[in-house]
Amino acid sequence: MASTVTLERHDGDITAITLNRPLVRNAINSELATELVSAIEDSRDTRCVVITGADPAFCAGLDLRNLGVELLGDMPDFLGAVASCDTPTIAAVNGPAVTGGLEIALACDFIVASERARFADTHVRVGVYPGPVLVDLPRRVGMSKAREMSMTGNFIDAEAALRIGMANHVVPHDELLPFAFDLAGAIAEQDPAMIATMRRDWDETGGLPYHAAHDRHRAIAQEAGYGVVESDTLAANGSAVMDRAHRNL
Repeated sequence: MASTVTLERHDGDITAITLNRPLVRNAINSELATELVSAIEDSRDTRCVVITGADPAFCAGLDLRNLGVELLGDMPDFLGAVASCDTPTIAAVNGPAVTGGLEIALACDFIVASERARFADTHVRVGVYPGPVLVDLPRRVGMSKAREMSMTGNFIDAEAALRIGMANHVVPHDELLPFAFDLAGAIAEQDPAMIATMRRDWDETGGLPYHAAHDRHRAIAQEAGYGVVESDTLAANGSAVMDRAHRNL
């Protein structure tokens, strides 16, 4: 039996995880959920994870015709696995990302979309009370747009997702994975401990009032040992940044 989730190493420090049930638009059943949790666990020794789907879809959400468990609550916690992944995650959305598929994309650090991407939260249309999307979507696109998407169940296209801040980039379909891997490579070049602390900082300060957020940010930086940096180190790092800027002009 073919695996419902494939895991491949890319350039050593990057893991590509592909949802692989294309005949049902990568809909999530207990088998795929279990394999996704395992793939996330197996990616902990890399520096960035790219999650995508086998064409033509990213993920159509739960496979309500073939869930593989009697109760929805018995499903492995695949969303929790993605959201709590110790490694930075990029969703490379190659086609429709619907309901549970949208939640997988939102659980990642950010989203890169193919021109073929579509996004929708259809929980209310199928009679299932929404999950993490009720928290994650407003934080990504703002409360009013999130309410519209979740209460109507309507789809938005890739350009709209870019416009409202759901997607960071929209690229031609054939360029999606190379573009996502380039971004993953840039992340993989950085100090993983600092990246981990930054992600913790955002998670803990994102919902706090302004002054409390700054206080918590300073505490996190101090707890992680990020204080004074030697001037020679700053000078060397600054020169490297400028060299990179000139190469990219």
